[in-house]
Amino acid sequence: MRVFVTGASGFVGSAIVKELIGAGHEVTGLARSDSAAASVAALGAEVHRGDMTDPESLRRGAAAADGVIHTAFNHDFSKFQENCEMDRKAIEALGAALKGSDRPLLVTSGIALLASGRAATEDDMHDHSFPRASEAAAVALAAQGVRASTVRLPPSTHGHGDHGFVPTLIDIAREKGASAYIGDGNNRWAATHRVDAARVYRLALERGATGGPFHAIAEEGIPFKDIAAVIGRRLNVPVVGKSAEQAAAHFGWFARFAGMDLAAASARTRRLLAWEPKQPGLLADIDHPSYFGG
Repeated sequence: MRVFVTGASGFVGSAIVKELIGAGHEVTGLARSDSAAASVAALGAEVHRGDMTDPESLRRGAAAADGVIHTAFNHDFSKFQENCEMDRKAIEALGAALKGSDRPLLVTSGIALLASGRAATEDDMHDHSFPRASEAAAVALAAQGVRASTVRLPPSTHGHGDHGFVPTLIDIAREKGASAYIGDGNNRWAATHRVDAARVYRLALERGATGGPFHAIAEEGIPFKDIAAVIGRRLNVPVVGKSAEQAAAHFGWFARFAGMDLAAASARTRRLLAWEPKQPGLLADIDHPSYFGG
């Protein structure tokens, strides 16, 4: 299968490219810069120049492929709504190139706000309050006959090169001189190593994207205070609890995420795809010098 991957030089996208090539697929990766193009080529993929703001380049890439995996997203939270709208238009462009065919499209979403007080499952659906538009765009395309579905990632998709939520927590702990949690710290974060997540994308694509949404969830829920404890020990700073009122002063814009309960299960995904995680868990993975500049 020839697969077009957006975000191919990114943290998750590059793992997907490796997974696909390792399974015998041909990959074309979207690249918007010379450095991204070099990274995609180094992975063994063909380079397709273009970006998320160029619908025609996306349509061309998708039109030449047997399947599409969309992982590209601008995570600048100061422009989050704008970036969500860009993402929606990009998914619509990819879907337009696949309409009228059986070629699958997988887009990327998350598990935030899916459930309250319990682990979210694949049967839970985002309502219109969910800010990221990717899942709604995939659902709309599926209603138009496109074989589109979603892979949901946990708040910590971890591994070497991580630049997501845990590195943000490490930076905050360094700046504040303490590693903190909110309340009793028992709110949970689901987690998956990026290599395990990449295998979910590959298996779901080979299935024709049917049966989704898919949960790339290796660990259902790790107490936030346990994450804070590893960070505190590694940085040799105290681990402290913060009240909801104190959270904003410590975490800044990240306070909302630090207080969320983001547990999720993946029983249906494991059954449908015969997928079992093989990589280290979150706490073992982040308890390593590479996460702390070592």
